[in-house]
Formats: sequence, C-alpha cells, structure tokens
Amino acid sequence: LEDMARYTSRYYHNITPDDLRWILVEATGRILPEVGEELGRYAVRELRGRNVDVRLDTRLDSCEDRIAVLSDGSRFPTRTLVWTAGVKPAPVLAETDLPLTEHGRLRCTAALAVEGVEHAWAAGDAAAVPDLTSPHQGTVTAPNAQHAVRQAKVLAENVLATLAGRPPTDYRHSSAGSVASLGLHKGVAQVYGRRLKGYPAWLIHRAYHLNRVPTFNRKARVLAEWTLAGLFKREIVSLGSLEHPRAEFALAAGGHPFPEQPR
Repeated sequence: LEDMARYTSRYYHNITPDDLRWILVEATGRILPEVGEELGRYAVRELRGRNVDVRLDTRLDSCEDRIAVLSDGSRFPTRTLVWTAGVKPAPVLAETDLPLTEHGRLRCTAALAVEGVEHAWAAGDAAAVPDLTSPHQGTVTAPNAQHAVRQAKVLAENVLATLAGRPPTDYRHSSAGSVASLGLHKGVAQVYGRRLKGYPAWLIHRAYHLNRVPTFNRKARVLAEWTLAGLFKREIVSLGSLEHPRAEFALAAGGHPFPEQPR
C-alpha cells in the first residue's frame, strides 16, 4: 500500500510523498516471524527507510472519532485503518462436545481424526493437527490454506482406507520456506534454509503464487497481466466506495450507510 500510494502521488499536483504518513503497529517484538529473525529485522529497516513508522511491542487500544490510540499513549488522527488479524476457528465448534484446544480448534491426531471420537475427521483452520516435521514437540500445523488443501487430500484417502480396512496415513508436510513482498520489486524470502532479499525474493514470491494459481488458463492470464504491468506504468483507478469509507461499517451496525446531508 505504501509503495503504491507513493507511486500514485506523482499524478497529483497537490500531494507529495512527504504528505503521506504510514504507521505499522505490531503487538509482538518482530514482524514476519515466518521468514526468520534476521530477515524480519531487515524488513523493519527497509520499511523505516521508506518513512514507515514501525512500532513493535505496541497495540491499537482504540480507534474512535478518527483518532487512533496506541498502547504506548500515542494518538494519531487517521481516516484510513487497515487491520490484519489472526485466524479464529468457527464459533459453532464451541457449541459441540468435541475435544477442543485452548484456542478453540479441534484436537486431532496426525491422521486427521478427531481425538477420542469415532468416525470423525477434521482438516483446515479448525483442526489442530500435530506438525510431525517440527523439531518442537506439541507444535501444530498453521491454520492456512496451504495446509488445508494438502490435508484435504490425506483426509479423503484416510476415509477410504478406513472403509477398506487399511490403516490411515499420517499427515506430514515439510515446508520449503516462506516468502513475503514488501512492495514492487522488494521482498524477503527464506527458501530451503537460504535467505534472500530485494528483487530475487520478490521474484520468488511472484513465482510461488503463480504456481499456486489453479488451471493453466488462469496461470497464463495472470502471467500475461503481470508481463504487461511490467512494460507499462501502473493503472491508477479511483474506487467509488472510498467516497464514503464508513458506509459498509455503518450499514453492518444497523445505521444509515451515508451521512446526513444538510437540508
């Protein structure tokens, strides 16, 4: 977002990059833990070098009346708030008598069966599946789409194996690494134990996501779009919903979606 906004400012005579202020608030002491501590520190330096105010060990306490209040006492007028949160299991699980972890996920065996429940299986972000590839005992697989897709295949095979009287197979997946984009042509990556920064990491990030796009037809379309985007300038499009950014929230809260107009 910062990279795109800075690029966009060149097309507005009354806005300069210095007019933009970005504040990244992280509750823990590091960002991007999946790429390792060293690359996490590099990402912080990279962002701060682009005038992004990175605040670690800090939480957002409230954001009312367009004032963001942080746990360190700072207050910032803001009309744009982007919030990314962790994954929470479906609340319907709490209404069942199935065995749950302290985080509300189903306790599962490595074969994706629900612990202590006959003929019950689970996969995806609602399932706490032991991570057999982790060196730390008690670790469960991350609740992400990559594990969910792979677990679904093992689960289906295990159901068929059980019906046929064969023993089920444990789910085991060793991750090749993690990648993250920090903007156009910028990124960090840890792949097979090797750490990459900048353009090579960004390229691997793009290649990985292209590889995961289903069907050859969609892959070709996405690749063609990326290629054209690299040859021409970025498309700057105004979104009509930005005129009333609070409309969807007000509507969901039962209020009027648009502010009252003076008579």
